[in-house]
Amino acid sequence: MRKTMALTAALAVAGALGLAACGSSTPSSTSPSTSSSSTLVMEQSPTGPVAKDFNPFSSTGAGNLLGFNNMIYEPLLQFDLLKSPATDYPWLATSYAWSNSGKTITFTLRSGVKFTNGDAFDAANAAWEFNLLKANAAINTQGLPLAGASAPNATTLVINFTRSVYTLLYNIANTPMIPEAIWSKVGNPATYPDTTPVGTGPYELSSFSPQAVFLTANKSYWQGTPHVSKLEFPAYDSNTSANTALEQNQLDWAGNFVQNISKDFVDTSPSHKYWDFGLQTETVIPNLTTFPLNSLAVRQAVSYGIDRTTVSDVGEDYQQPPAVGPGSLTGITLPLDKSYVTSATSGYATSYDPAKAKSILEAAGWKMGSNGYFQKGGKTLAFSITDPSPYTDFITDDQIMAQELKQVGMDVTVDGTSVQAWTTDLQTGHFQAITHWGNGGPSPYYLYDNWLDDSLTAKIGGTATGDYERYYNSTAEADLQSFAATDSPSAQLADVVSLEKIVATDLPVIPVFYGVAWFEYNTSKFTGWPSTANPYAPGEPSGPFNEITVLRLRPVK
Repeated sequence: MRKTMALTAALAVAGALGLAACGSSTPSSTSPSTSSSSTLVMEQSPTGPVAKDFNPFSSTGAGNLLGFNNMIYEPLLQFDLLKSPATDYPWLATSYAWSNSGKTITFTLRSGVKFTNGDAFDAANAAWEFNLLKANAAINTQGLPLAGASAPNATTLVINFTRSVYTLLYNIANTPMIPEAIWSKVGNPATYPDTTPVGTGPYELSSFSPQAVFLTANKSYWQGTPHVSKLEFPAYDSNTSANTALEQNQLDWAGNFVQNISKDFVDTSPSHKYWDFGLQTETVIPNLTTFPLNSLAVRQAVSYGIDRTTVSDVGEDYQQPPAVGPGSLTGITLPLDKSYVTSATSGYATSYDPAKAKSILEAAGWKMGSNGYFQKGGKTLAFSITDPSPYTDFITDDQIMAQELKQVGMDVTVDGTSVQAWTTDLQTGHFQAITHWGNGGPSPYYLYDNWLDDSLTAKIGGTATGDYERYYNSTAEADLQSFAATDSPSAQLADVVSLEKIVATDLPVIPVFYGVAWFEYNTSKFTGWPSTANPYAPGEPSGPFNEITVLRLRPVK
């Protein structure tokens, strides 16, 4: 997955667990600096040049695109999603407790924490921020149903909600903490560029250019000065250039799709390492407000017209497994969440059946035209799939799907664009179809909430932070609220089964393959990396988890 798991979980950005990068064949004009052994050079996704915008709530801000938000702006808690159940780590908060039937959460905050400008971080600051989110939907990217927050004392933060939100701990605790003394004076917090960022994190901004951002260790950091003294985040404009840097030891840590990764990376040096873990489901997101994907029959035909095994094998080098087999059409991430697939949903399986795709369209009144494509009401069944040109695997995936769908009578084209434009188009609804990763989290709730939660969407032209397809289903809304409001496993299972059925039968999104947290790294300069033997955090170089990893790294002596 390509984006941060906390913010991008809602921004999809991102957010994101999420998480791996893709790229184009255009060589980068950016050459990373030759760094010292104390500088960690890391890259979560090719972006091209970035703007001087460090707003942690902005999906197109440099911190989100390059993956360093949490190095400056920290959350209340950190999480390890690789463990079951997910483990939460005390961070700016040392503990928490629910009350009021899940409508209130009380955090005990760590004392003695300071922002990098010397101001104290305390409960009053945190309460102010949650009240700011309540008053500004544009930065409440998680869609938290906030009723208000207060600070009885310097270390006690009380947050109230309009409904029970047991399941939303991950979203609540991942909110990046900002300083009230600065942000209370910025006007619109959603558009504030934050060019001189101040946070509680282990690093401070050292220098900026559109091609790279440099951070230096915060010597007053509350956990002690980090052992990695400098971080470099180069803004590669393609996966090809990023992978070349990785192979030539100019890049220490990456989260990219690498074709033939064993042969072309791991086997070339004993210091080159790689592993991944499936954390979410990647889908084709159709725009349900426009012709022709607002038709269920068309979406069904698209699903039957895609050979997911070919997409995975050719487009993803089989590193991201195809969503096939029992339960795969439900969108549930397999095998991670296989316990949520029951006899009620195991029959929903994706299959490649071009003949059935055609018969569905014919039954819905479509007729094959002289141009070789289905037509109805004087319109040809045509649409485009849009993805960033730098994401070569996604572009290849799209091209494969386009050719397969042409064979069943759909005139499908592929449009490449920039990462920034693609992110904006996704949010504003200016697309016909997009291939996109899903959200990871401690449970399937986070995946379905991002896909189906109507409170996260917006009218075309507005800024959505989820439900990008503009879908509404009252049963789905009730299921999501019911899941979030209970800590009963059996009740949550019933809600998820209902959500699985909705996705499988209505196809608001079309599952294609299971997205992994790609993790390539070089052990020649630093030690302490997460591993399959010690999976203390997802290994991807994306926030918020990359902060956990960086703080555990030590220079090789």
